[in-house]
Amino acid sequence: MADEAAHLSWIKEAKSMSALEVVEIKAFIPAKDYAISKQFYQDMGFTLASDTEGVAYFHYGNCSFLLQDFYEKDHAENFMMHLLVKDVAAWHAHLMAQDMVSKYQIHISDIETQPWKMLDFTVTDPSGVLWRIGQNIA
Repeated sequence: MADEAAHLSWIKEAKSMSALEVVEIKAFIPAKDYAISKQFYQDMGFTLASDTEGVAYFHYGNCSFLLQDFYEKDHAENFMMHLLVKDVAAWHAHLMAQDMVSKYQIHISDIETQPWKMLDFTVTDPSGVLWRIGQNIA
């Protein structure tokens, strides 16, 4: 009887969990200079979909984030985003072609092979947020 009750409880829990469908998860990225950061992310290739009351919604395909008109140095310089792409070399070439290093006084690293089976490079945005852009390798 106890086993049957436990089984029924598990079925009820599984049914209620199936209703907990996730649609999207987004990070709030801090911006030291909101206008410059908005332009930076557009130059990076993201689409600015909305901008209301200090929060801008950016997306590229199925990937999105919120840029906030908020800055705290320690928070921004310890914030990291990871963007998984199909062609890391194309992304690196795109960012270099935009001359983002001199335009925004930022750093873009070279592409490296990582021990976790990924090719990646880093981009530091104008607020100090670190982006790691990577591609899985076999």
